[in-house]
Amino acid sequence: MNQYETVFILTPVLSEQQMKEAVQKYKDLILGNGGEIVNEESWGMRKLAYPIQKKTTGFYNLFEFKADPSFVLKLETEFRRDERVIRFLTSKMEKYAIKYSETRRKAVKNEEAKEN
Repeated sequence: MNQYETVFILTPVLSEQQMKEAVQKYKDLILGNGGEIVNEESWGMRKLAYPIQKKTTGFYNLFEFKADPSFVLKLETEFRRDERVIRFLTSKMEKYAIKYSETRRKAVKNEEAKEN
């Protein structure tokens, strides 16, 4: 199994509940196909660099997951079929990217611990 990172942007017209349902759908899809979620982040509503489908903002989400290489095509097909997803990007993580991601997560946890 390879480790992948996917960022997808959901349309801003969704309610908080609809956005969470969409994220859960993709999380379940990964887990249901033998994948493993390594990290999940919701970056919230952000301004887009340029308008997409006449929208200037979107809900950003990130998944780091381990899965079979053949699963990525299935995941991206689901993204294309879902009208709630306005953009997505999936990339295979190399060992240096995985190490950097782990280091970044630890730093964020340490920051949160200091704040509390």
